[in-house]
Amino acid sequence: MSQSLHGLPFLPGTSFKDPTKTAFHRSQTLDYRNGYAVIRRPTVGIGGDPLPLNQLSQDELEELASKTPLLTYGEARRAPPAQFVPAHVAFDKKVLKFSAYFQEDVPMSPEEHYRIRQVNIYYYLEDDSMSVMEPFVENSGIPQGKLIKRQRLPKNDQGDHYHWKDLNRGINITIYGKTFRIVDCDQFTKVFLESQGIELNSPETMVLDPYTELRKQPIRKYVTPTDFDPLKQFLTFDKQVLRFYAIWDDTDSMFGECRNYIIHYYLMDDTVDIREVHERNDGRDPFPLLMNRQRIPKTLVDNGNNFPQCVLEISDQEVLEWYTAKDFIVGKPVTILGRTFFLYDCDAFTRQYYKEQLGMPDLPRIDVSKKEPPPIKQELPPYNGYGLIEDSAQNCFVLIPKAPKKDAMKMLLNDNKVLRYLAALESPNPEDKDRRFVFSYFLGTDMISIFEPPVRNSGILGGKYLGRTKVAKPFSSAENPIYYSPSDFFIGAVIEVFGHRFVILDTDEYVLKYMESNASQYSNEALTSVQNHFRKQKDGATELEKKQAEEAACVQELEALLEAVQKQLKGHPCHKVDLLDRLQMSDQDASGFVDRETFFKICDSLSIPTDDSLVKELIQMCSSGDDKIAYFNFLRAFSD
Repeated sequence: MSQSLHGLPFLPGTSFKDPTKTAFHRSQTLDYRNGYAVIRRPTVGIGGDPLPLNQLSQDELEELASKTPLLTYGEARRAPPAQFVPAHVAFDKKVLKFSAYFQEDVPMSPEEHYRIRQVNIYYYLEDDSMSVMEPFVENSGIPQGKLIKRQRLPKNDQGDHYHWKDLNRGINITIYGKTFRIVDCDQFTKVFLESQGIELNSPETMVLDPYTELRKQPIRKYVTPTDFDPLKQFLTFDKQVLRFYAIWDDTDSMFGECRNYIIHYYLMDDTVDIREVHERNDGRDPFPLLMNRQRIPKTLVDNGNNFPQCVLEISDQEVLEWYTAKDFIVGKPVTILGRTFFLYDCDAFTRQYYKEQLGMPDLPRIDVSKKEPPPIKQELPPYNGYGLIEDSAQNCFVLIPKAPKKDAMKMLLNDNKVLRYLAALESPNPEDKDRRFVFSYFLGTDMISIFEPPVRNSGILGGKYLGRTKVAKPFSSAENPIYYSPSDFFIGAVIEVFGHRFVILDTDEYVLKYMESNASQYSNEALTSVQNHFRKQKDGATELEKKQAEEAACVQELEALLEAVQKQLKGHPCHKVDLLDRLQMSDQDASGFVDRETFFKICDSLSIPTDDSLVKELIQMCSSGDDKIAYFNFLRAFSD
């Protein structure tokens, strides 16, 4: 049956089922090659039936699939657009690789100043991410491998990121502060960039690390010069040491001092050590050595100034000349590791060695002992004018000032002893002419106070003029003041107090008694002036008593006369108030006196009997020598 159906067209009406056929599976048309899905042309048909040999090609199949007969199916439809393929599918596992390097500074190394590190920059097309990998180098001592993990790298501060269009050979790119120089790329990267229309620069040669290349060189072999034999030097000068005595003067720096050292120079290997000289109770830790035994470089190569000596040891390559025995001369300084030592003496063996080997017969011994400077005299700062100088000086003696010490014995012996004087002020102002002042000198503290007695209607307020204080003489300096003493106060003495001059006019009897009991403290002129002043006061007192007696008699006579006139004028119609007003109007100066002519005119206008004998006598007693009448005494004759 299957043979009879073979060859019939596969059209409606001519298709028959094969009842003997049991396999109806279709052949697979998809396959995977190198991880990608590809189309595979089937070799057998449905159920494993063999396909005819004259099969159509793929292009013919696509053409037949896109064309349909117009008569049978009508107008041809437009072919659907190509299917969208995402980037993670189109560029899956497609990576651009660039070879680059960057330079890294090496600040603390005597053999290399910078380092060249070679890296590979990978650009992943599927998500535009990048990574930087450094190949591992054996025994490099540097952490290598993944320098920058896979991520989108920022291009600038505006938020842009690096794209494969920004990458090319022979350019610099900056990633996180490091500048990478791209020198070449692989074949796939070259083909991809050229297919996208990017013109690649010429490749560059990878820069090599100089230190790595230096390590690849063969190890140098040193050969001992024929004219120098260290073994002979060791056997000849073994246990022969030059000893020098030196000082290090560091007094110019803060808290510096001059310290003694012993420098040993070992002739067997030209090494030097420096030992400290400790003194008893010097307060320093007992370290025996300032510098261990070693060779001391004298001249370094050009890069010796920036060579990190505090970190790395100096090798023979950095030294042009070493210190020898000729560099250690007594009387000259020598600089060892930045510290200058002055050699002032050496031992007997060193002198003998320099005399025999170097031709220096006389090495002097220099006296470096310093004389102690004279003690600095403490001087007080200038006086600022506030308070006593003794109080101000206490601020310079202690941190917390205390009151200056007082003479307790003097205060106990002279307690409550005060010398008082009466003085006048020397002033060109006429209003100061009649001002009087009382000086009080306190013997217990040598202080002076000035009091001005108040005078009524003087226009000047009296009271305390100067509180208790010590007064310095005008010719004394502020640093060494000389204060007024009791010997400076006598009759006629001029006392200057803070620019004001006072003249002593009078004193009390206690001052005279004190001066006579302490005559040794006063000059003869001062004591004589006070004694003469009191003698004149006694002589003037007798005359004053006579004058006072006469004035008392006059007063009694005036009172008796006023009483008689009051009885006589008791019924007189004149009023005392009217008379007082008229007289005060005439007395414009308010002196209490009026002229005789004006007085009689006023009395006549008020009908006062001036012709009466008692009234005439009263007017005569009230008259003064300048033809003026004191009308206040005259008004007492009238009743209120």
